[in-house]
Parts: sequence; structure tokens; C-alpha cells
Amino acid sequence: MRKILALKPEIFGLDVSDSSVKIIKLKRKRKGFALASFGEKTIEPEIIKEGEIIKEDILIEDIKEAISKVKGEKLNTKYAVCSLPEEQGFLQVIQMPKIKTEELKRAVLYEAENYIPLAIDEAYLDSEIIPPICNHLDHLDVLLVAFPQKIVDSYISCFQKAGIQPVALEPEASAIARSLVKKEVSPYPVLLIDLGGFKTTFIVFSGYALRFTSSIPVSSQDFTQAIAKNLNIDLVEAEKLKLKNGLKKKGVEGKKVFEALTPVLTDFLEQIKKRLNFYESHTVHEHLMPGESGVKKIFICGGGSCLEGLAEFLNDQLKITTELGNPWVNILLESRKKESLPPKEQILKYTTALGLALRGIKAYEKKP
Repeated sequence: MRKILALKPEIFGLDVSDSSVKIIKLKRKRKGFALASFGEKTIEPEIIKEGEIIKEDILIEDIKEAISKVKGEKLNTKYAVCSLPEEQGFLQVIQMPKIKTEELKRAVLYEAENYIPLAIDEAYLDSEIIPPICNHLDHLDVLLVAFPQKIVDSYISCFQKAGIQPVALEPEASAIARSLVKKEVSPYPVLLIDLGGFKTTFIVFSGYALRFTSSIPVSSQDFTQAIAKNLNIDLVEAEKLKLKNGLKKKGVEGKKVFEALTPVLTDFLEQIKKRLNFYESHTVHEHLMPGESGVKKIFICGGGSCLEGLAEFLNDQLKITTELGNPWVNILLESRKKESLPPKEQILKYTTALGLALRGIKAYEKKP
């Protein structure tokens, strides 16, 4: 009877990447939230390439299959908050004068031409005012996000043909930050590293907002391929050795695996340093507490983040506290974290989908 009389749509999170379709649906408990449904469908290479949908018909079927085979509660809703590919988007924090809301919207649209490498009439733009952690401002800080219209339209078309009604679309980085940053605010900059199957995304978050994002084609698959090539074995066996040994360097086998991974780890480390240097040399107007500039902590997530010893390796090499992210931090209360849940190495690859689902359930509860 409750569902028959319900006037508010239930909403799930749908994360579509180059390598998979992931689904998460949350449900409200007396305190906090709980996991209601989750599922994943691996998609073949070249269906989506660098965030652009190449084979729509196949992707539509993959989405339908992922929905039909979720674990937990059956999905009885068509409404979803869906991800947009980070490598296709543009993000910039800009400063604007304190003016009325309607005037601000027009001014941001005009100012966007100076920051977005797209023709304004070929892009979808969104913006939000970022409140400061400290200091009263004589201006407004505005987060500007843009995506090519053809990319967004292709995703909307695909979702709708799969029977899904998107209620919101947002960059992967926004969803990841919602999952990993406690209460969605940080008094100092944190670096979020999403190590996926085909790419790695770097996200800097400070105060109440994203500050910087960047994606590179270095992924957990590159780690597996390095082992396979160096030890002259197939990818299946290389993946097994990677998961078994990680970066422990224990025994003859462990040392061989680490040596095989050294070149790709070195490259990965250099890519992180470049992003940190770029961010720290370009950061302005973050309005944090004195002494809180510069990245103070790193959280890693994604399917490749549970490589044993990776967090410790980055911590030692970068001299920045590095740990596995906790995607439950804004979902489960401390008193409920002993519940039966998917293992951390499994749920970390759902970080984006969890952030999307969290936005969905909060929006659902706010509707009159």
C-alpha cells in the first residue's frame, strides 16, 4: 500500500564508465541509510571510449541487464541520478561580484566564455556559489561546470532507451566527493584518486567544493598488463598474482611482481606529483583557515585501489597521509557499520554509484 500511495519517486544511482555499468540503491533506516540494491555489468572495450558512447545499442542492453540482475531488492523504479564522464567535462572556480541571483546567472554565462574551451552554444553549463570556510568575502566564488551538448544528449538518449528517466546528471568527481568527504566539507585540501579499469581520475576537494579534476589513461589494467609482460604469462594469471601479492615484496614471487610493477608505479607516482604541483601552483581564493593550504590527505578508491600495499606505497613516496577511502562515511552511522555489507575491496569500486545514490535519496526526501 505504501508504494501505491507514494507520490515521491524512489531514485537509484547509475554509474556508466568505459569499463562497466554500476548500480546502487539506498533506503532510509531509522538513523542513516542502508544498502538496498547493488549490481555491476562489465562492458566490452570500445563500447565507450574516453567517455564517448560508440556503440549505443550494446550499451543500452548492458544497462538493462545490469538493472535486471541487481543483488538485494529488485529495482521498482525508473528514476536515477546518472554519471557523466569526467574526461569530457570542464570545471573551474571563478570569482564574481556580489550581485542579485538573476544578474549572476547572466554574468556567469558571459564569463564562462573565458574559461570553457567550448562554444557556449554547444555546451551545457551549470554553476553554484561556494561558501567560504572562513572570512567574509567581498566577492562570490562560483563553481562552473560544462559538458559538450552532444555528449550529454547521447547519454540521456541511451538512458531513456534503456527505460531510465534521469532526474539529474553530474560529473563522476562530484559523486566521488559526496561519497568520500565526510559531511561534504573539508577544512583542508584532500586529493581523491579513483583508480579504475581503464583510467584514473584525480580530484582535489577543499572547503565545500571541487577545486580541480584531471583524468589519465593509467589504470589497474596497466598494472596487470605489466605483470603479464614482464613474467611472460597471460592476463588471467597476472591478475591472480597481482591480487595475491600486491606490493608486499614477500618471497621470490612477491619480489618478481613488485619488480614487474615498478615502471608503471613510477609513472603513476609522477602523474600524481604533476597534478599536485599544478593544483598547488594554481590554487587561489579557497578561503580556508590559516595554514591549511596544500593537499594534506589522499583517499584512494575505485576497483584498483585495493591493491595491497598501494596506500602505504603512496604514503611513503609522497609523504602525504594516504588511505583507502570510506564510501560509507556519509551513509552508515558508526553504530551500524558492523552490518553485513559487501567487502571493502568490492564496494570501493561502487564509490561513484554510492555518491549518485546518496544524492538521489536526499533529493527524494526533500520533495514535498
